[in-house]
Amino acid sequence: MQVIICDSELAVRKHLAGLVESLGHEVTAQLERLDEIIPEIKVRQPDVVLLSAHAPNVHDFYQVLNREFNNPPALIFSGLDDVTSTLTALKSGAVDYLLIPVNQNDLKVALEKACRLNAAQQTTLNIKEGKTARPRQYIAARTHRGVELIALADVYYFTADQKYVKVRHKNGMVLIDETLKDLEQEFEGMMFRIHRNALINLDYLDLLETVDSGQYQVRFRGMSETLAVSRRHLPMLREKIQNI
Repeated sequence: MQVIICDSELAVRKHLAGLVESLGHEVTAQLERLDEIIPEIKVRQPDVVLLSAHAPNVHDFYQVLNREFNNPPALIFSGLDDVTSTLTALKSGAVDYLLIPVNQNDLKVALEKACRLNAAQQTTLNIKEGKTARPRQYIAARTHRGVELIALADVYYFTADQKYVKVRHKNGMVLIDETLKDLEQEFEGMMFRIHRNALINLDYLDLLETVDSGQYQVRFRGMSETLAVSRRHLPMLREKIQNI
């Protein structure tokens, strides 16, 4: 893969370039400022941009990136272990967030993730969903262990829980400070609303069944929990199931 590196520190750029090249990839440019990236992407068409999470106006850069390119390169961020930077990176479409100093194994995993989200796959996704922005691949939650990253592909469902949203995933449950409405819009096509308080991952939907009093619920592949389906959303869910 071809990689552009952007960091204000020369030593960091050299360190990252050495790691990228040791993994068999090509560094096509080493840049100091975010505003240098867009012109370089137009010329070099890289697969990945590896950049600092602490660069000023990172989120604005992400918005410009998605306006300029139908299939932008994957973004891998590097930075300190702090909540604000991690959340900003993930909300800016990061494929992964690497703690500094970046080590070879972590970078290898991140580049493999970026490789799976290649331009051809992104084109298909954009056409299917009518979107130009790449949705996040990870959900960030602040827990007693710090910032925990949950792969979207491992999420069974989101449910509203007072002021927070509960994220049920393969390895447990966390709470995040987001809204179901925003999550529904961002992950349209993957997450489906079955109740005013619940979104489910269609990839794990196993069964729609009736329970007492004519109510309906869904079951998931890989776990025993169930969720209620509201009468309002039942017809739409049935139609969705028929079209899967």
